[in-house]
Amino acid sequence: MFKMMATLIRGRSHDAAEAFSDANALSILRQQLRDAADGLEKAKRAVAVVMAYSARETKAAERLAAQLADLEARALEAIRIGREDLAAEAASAIADVEAEQTATLKAIDHYSREITKLRDQVGICELRLRALQRGKQIADAAERTHKLKGTMPDGVLASLREAEATLERLQVRHSHCEEVERAFDDLNGQSNAAATAARLAAAGCGTPLQADAAKVLERLRAKAG
Repeated sequence: MFKMMATLIRGRSHDAAEAFSDANALSILRQQLRDAADGLEKAKRAVAVVMAYSARETKAAERLAAQLADLEARALEAIRIGREDLAAEAASAIADVEAEQTATLKAIDHYSREITKLRDQVGICELRLRALQRGKQIADAAERTHKLKGTMPDGVLASLREAEATLERLQVRHSHCEEVERAFDDLNGQSNAAATAARLAAAGCGTPLQADAAKVLERLRAKAG
């Protein structure tokens, strides 16, 4: 039982940690990218320091090469004039400078290899960082879109539905008003025509529209008889 409870606690802790990471994934990604960018800048500075050391050693090698050339020329001149003592002293100095030159050239070779390796690593890291930054931009856009989708149905869509219903009522009202106007115009037209026909009939133009009272009385007497 105790083992089961411990497993449950660990499982819930793991689920809570994952839920926290998922909820804050974008913020975590931003900070990780900032940390990576800072580390990349430090790496670039380290490469610059190594390049400065290499440049210093290169200048030292150039100075040693010039010193060797000068010592050899003077040693040869000492030999030509028979100054073996000076020639021996020059030979000893040349040996020391050559040893220093060998160490300097080894240092330059080491720095060159390190610079090449570090610059390759920095280049790869820059490419990966740019790819991650582009991915972060896409994630930012997706997050904003997701938030927009979450707020639109409750506010915007409801307002749109209400506006559409209002517009429909207005259109129905306008259509009804137009129908009433057309019917009124028709009635007016018919009334005007009827009035004109009545005036014409009263003036004796055409068949009378109303029966004459005398003719009606005559018809009634005929029925009664």
